[in-house]
Amino acid sequence: MTSTQQWIEQGLTTVAGTYGRYPLVAARGEGCWLIDSDGKRYLDFLAGVAVNNLGHCHPSVVAAVRDQAGTLIHCSNFYHIPAQIELSRLLCENSFGDRVFFCNSGAEANEAAIKLARKWSTETFTPQRYEIISTKASFHGRTLATVSATGQEKIQAGFAPLLPGFKHVAYGDIEALQQAISPATCAIILEPIQGEGGIHIPPPGYLKAVREFCTEHQLLLILDEIQTGLGRTGTLFAYQQEAMEPDIMTLAKALGGGVPIGAMVARAPYADALGPGSHGSTFGGNPLATAAAVAAFTELNKPEVLQHCIDTGSFFVTQLEQLKKRHPLIRTIRGRGLMIGMELGSEGAPIVNRALELGLLINCTAGNVLRFVPPLIVSRDEINQTIEILDKIFAEQ
Repeated sequence: MTSTQQWIEQGLTTVAGTYGRYPLVAARGEGCWLIDSDGKRYLDFLAGVAVNNLGHCHPSVVAAVRDQAGTLIHCSNFYHIPAQIELSRLLCENSFGDRVFFCNSGAEANEAAIKLARKWSTETFTPQRYEIISTKASFHGRTLATVSATGQEKIQAGFAPLLPGFKHVAYGDIEALQQAISPATCAIILEPIQGEGGIHIPPPGYLKAVREFCTEHQLLLILDEIQTGLGRTGTLFAYQQEAMEPDIMTLAKALGGGVPIGAMVARAPYADALGPGSHGSTFGGNPLATAAAVAAFTELNKPEVLQHCIDTGSFFVTQLEQLKKRHPLIRTIRGRGLMIGMELGSEGAPIVNRALELGLLINCTAGNVLRFVPPLIVSRDEINQTIEILDKIFAEQ
């Protein structure tokens, strides 16, 4: 049997070093728990980076994958795929959208959104109308185009020259956005809540004001709901709490219940700009991924699941606020639903490392913000266990 250390040593010699990996070898998962190769159990409040909204190995997703894997795993998008059609129907009926393009990741979904916005605008107006405005501290993916759209220098470092045609303005500042508009502008891309940037929630009315501004200037509004979507903030999509709708929405992460899939949802007539041959994805919307996503979406769209997210999220924030009163290292708690950030007065990495030792999986964004994105099925008892671990860690500081 291969030991934990052997797995780690082998991985260090053959797997690309694009991640600073922790000394944990994942073996299996059950609900809100990840179990390593030595049998140690960890409360997973990172959830595969907001992917496992239903927890690990949800029975409905497992059954759908098993059934589809024995029937048809892949076929070309030159043909009609029943699970893909069913998933697109579910997404359109439960959102503003009229058409869905399927791909394999969030970055690919944002690539599709960028291409759609530029193609529609240049064909409708002028080829010089191609610029997209994004925000500082945003994160939209790791491809060259989405790195260019991302408003973080550390993500862009080493990849110059970046793709031209992107501007970055302060998040939550409608005046800065208005001032950045030029005759070249075709679209605005935003996260309803910034995730990788440090769990930043815009001021009330900001997203609605952006929507109105886009309508006035005939700009497309792209909402990156890759992390906020699929129930994470207490509604199926975060925009549904803001009395507005985008023109394009991108999804991934939780959509497949752990199976890789991305989607770009767009309203008509903009969606029609991507006609046959204009864009594609060999594996996008394949039978296996879409079958898993139909099962995951059906579960995540249940009112009781969304209400549980709201209730447990509120409970979690209350417990974290009590923790803040006991430990001056904690500056602020912010979030919505079960997308929560704890801003610290120092670097968060040592806290993350100590939590791992004590059986809790979290991560740190923006250097000093601990991110909590547990499965939406998390219980109050599991939240209390997390609070006990955090209390112990902060008492040691």
